Amino acid sequence: MPKKKNVTKGTEKSELDIKPKYKLTFNKFDLTEKQKGFLETAFNQDTKMVFLLGPAGSSKTFCAVYAALHLFNMNNEFDIVYARTIAESAEKGLGSLPGVVEEKFDPFIAPLLDKLEEIVSSTSAKMLKDGGIISCAPVNYMRGASWKNKIVINDESQNFSRKELITLITRIGENTKYFICGDLMQSDINGRSGLKLISDLFDNDESISKGIHVLRFGKEDIMRSEILKFIIEKLEKLPKK
Repeated sequence: MPKKKNVTKGTEKSELDIKPKYKLTFNKFDLTEKQKGFLETAFNQDTKMVFLLGPAGSSKTFCAVYAALHLFNMNNEFDIVYARTIAESAEKGLGSLPGVVEEKFDPFIAPLLDKLEEIVSSTSAKMLKDGGIISCAPVNYMRGASWKNKIVINDESQNFSRKELITLITRIGENTKYFICGDLMQSDINGRSGLKLISDLFDNDESISKGIHVLRFGKEDIMRSEILKFIIEKLEKLPKK
């Protein structure tokens, strides 16, 4: 995870002239060059969708949440949606957990809550949660939805099947940005992940001209620990299936 440090805020002036109702207070972080490059792409008004790929610990979710919060700070008309699939590595699925859908999904949003508490002040985090500015939902319940004026963070996208990922990206509407985060080395759905197939489809100059980007973090962007860098280096040497 990026270390807190006195650096520039990481945002550029928005071209939107909407006076913000809310102003978040941010902590400051030291970011790698690739992480700064992602933020530059994310803040570009022409960017519609970013596939952010990289190994565990390379701050994909952190950067996506960081960018989303800054974009909200620029324009309070945005809502933030945090989406995940209900696939997980544990033995129990969502259906076997107690409670209604919202209660069942609570364990899946822990990474988002952790990042909120890390990135902004406690006052700002409380305002975001209490004000309903951030919502969370499993992709499995999104068919038929259409999103406008939203920043959508799709986390652990290596666990999205091809069908789920298509369902998700075709919800995009006007004035909406997608950040699709995933680790191609990890998947809990036994080879059915659609992330590589879909991200490869948009990894070209034509897609960039339409505002769709595929960016990759590497082991050099891992900020969590030195031992994790070593582990990732070893895992990269495993033979491909």
